[in-house]
Amino acid sequence: MPWKETCPMEERIRFVMYYFEHEWSMSALCREFGISRKTGYKMIQRYIEGGVEGLRDHSRAPHHHPSAVSEAVEQTVLAARHRHPTWGPKKLRAWLGRHDGSLKWPAASTMGQILNRHGLTVRRHRSRKTRVYDQPFVGCDYPNAVWSADFKGWFLTGDGSRCDPLTISDNHSRYLLRCQAVRPTDYEAVKPVFEAAFREYGLPVAIRTDNGPPFATTTVGGLSKLSIWWLKLGIIPERIEPGKPAQNGRHERMHRTLKREIASPPKRTWRAQQRAFDHFCDEYNRERPHEAIDQRTPADLYVSSPRPYPLILPAMTYPDEMIIRSVKSQGDISWKGRHVYLSDTLAGEIVGLCQLNDRLWDIYFGPVRLAQLDSFEKRLIHLPGKRKQRQNNEENKDPKSKKVLPMCPV
Repeated sequence: MPWKETCPMEERIRFVMYYFEHEWSMSALCREFGISRKTGYKMIQRYIEGGVEGLRDHSRAPHHHPSAVSEAVEQTVLAARHRHPTWGPKKLRAWLGRHDGSLKWPAASTMGQILNRHGLTVRRHRSRKTRVYDQPFVGCDYPNAVWSADFKGWFLTGDGSRCDPLTISDNHSRYLLRCQAVRPTDYEAVKPVFEAAFREYGLPVAIRTDNGPPFATTTVGGLSKLSIWWLKLGIIPERIEPGKPAQNGRHERMHRTLKREIASPPKRTWRAQQRAFDHFCDEYNRERPHEAIDQRTPADLYVSSPRPYPLILPAMTYPDEMIIRSVKSQGDISWKGRHVYLSDTLAGEIVGLCQLNDRLWDIYFGPVRLAQLDSFEKRLIHLPGKRKQRQNNEENKDPKSKKVLPMCPV
C-alpha cells in the first residue's frame, strides 16, 4: 500500500504541506511517502482545485453509462404499470414491445428494478408448502377412475352474499357431478356435498385436488380430515403440484365454461345463484356437446360406480407384518416408552409401522407413507419434497451411489 493504512487522508495532507514548503523535490518527496510521481502530481492538482476536500477518495463509478435506461423510457414503463397495475415486468415488456417495436426496451429484470425503485412491487411472502402426492396419478381410462374437485373462485351475489362454488367432475366423461355453493369452505360444510355425491354415484378410485384446504394441510403426508375420510372409504387422494393447474386441466377447462356462462354476471341472491348452478349442470351434462369426447355429451359416457357408499365407515386395515399404533388425542403415538408427535389431524386414527432396518421405520396411514421414525433417537423424519425425491431417484440409478432401502409395500 502506498499510503499508510492508519489514515491515508492525514498522509495526503502532510504530503501537500511538505510540497508547498519547497524544501523537497517532487521525486524525493514521492520516494519519502512511497508513491509514484504521477500520484504525487494528482494529489497536488486535487488540492489546488478543491482544497482539503479534494484529497478525499473519489467514486470509481464511471461518469457515463452508455447502456443506462433513459428517463423517457423509464417514465413510459411507469405509465404502462399505472395503466396495468397487476402486470409484472415480463407482461409489461411484451405489451410495450407490441405497441412500440421501434424502441429497444430494457430486459424484464431491469424493468423489475425500475418498478421496485419506485415502490411498485410487493415482496412475495414465502409460505409453507404442502408435500405433493408423490405417486403416479391414476389413469382416467373409465368412468369413476378419477374425480376432480376444486373451488371455483368466490364472488359476491347481488345482495352481497359470498358464493364459493364447490365443483366435482368425472375426468373420463367430463360429467359434472356437483356444482354446489357452500359456506364456509371447511370440512363440515364440504363433507355433506361429497357424501351426497357418493350416495348418488358411488365411490371413485381417486379424487384429484389442489393443495389448499380443506383438501390438504401442511402436516405429515399433507392429509386433512377430508382426505382421511376418503382414505377410509378406499379412495386415493391425489394432489397436483403447486402452481400447475394443467395437471387438473379437464376440471379447469370446465371452470372456464362455468365462469363464462353462469358466474358473470352473478345472480341477485345466493339461492338464485344455486338454481343457476343446477341448471348449468343439467345443460352441461345432457345437452352441451363436448369436443374432447367427439361432440358427445358427458351423460352419453358416464355410468355410476359399482362401488356403493357404505352404510358404516370401514376400519383401516394393515398387513400382518406391520406394527399398529393408535394416534392419541394430542396427535402423538407411543414408541418404546416415549411419545412421538405425528399430527393432530390423525388424532383417534390407526397408523401402521413398517420396519426398514434396525433404526428406521416407515409410518403409513392406509396406502399413504407419512414419515419415517428414527427408533434410536425416537423422533420423526419428514419425507423430502418432490424435487428432492427426483434428485434421489436419479442418484439411485447410478450403481456407484449409496443403496437406498426399499419402501415397504402396503
